[in-house]
Amino acid sequence: MESNEKQRNLDLRYLRMARIWSENSYCQRRKVGALVVKDKMIISDGYNGTPSGFENICEDENNITKPYVLHAEANAITKLARSNNNSEGSTLYVTASPCIECAKLIIQAGIKRVVYGEQYRLSDGIDLLKRAGITVEFIDVNTL
Repeated sequence: MESNEKQRNLDLRYLRMARIWSENSYCQRRKVGALVVKDKMIISDGYNGTPSGFENICEDENNITKPYVLHAEANAITKLARSNNNSEGSTLYVTASPCIECAKLIIQAGIKRVVYGEQYRLSDGIDLLKRAGITVEFIDVNTL
């Protein structure tokens, strides 16, 4: 098996794992999962939801996402800040393409590659990642 095919298989597995991790989310409108992988080890994980200590309700009575809900990528990156790991040179696997706010965090965290499984309606996050020289790859989750 050539290394490109090996990497593709790893990417598919980690993206499937991120999708499974998204099932932990209490959000109703969209469940998103993220994994940070470095040297073939998962060093952090996250899913979208409210901050620690808040009620696990992501949407208001009009089914609008509350403004303080954290995205999966933000949860994974901030979890790293509380650990002994660092994300320099790592890969982020996320079930949905990052927004511009998460893209900024990804850049600052030193993540060098992002693999995502669903296109978001806005592409400004992906555009910013590419501008920063981060490798961005889309793998359609419908193929998983």
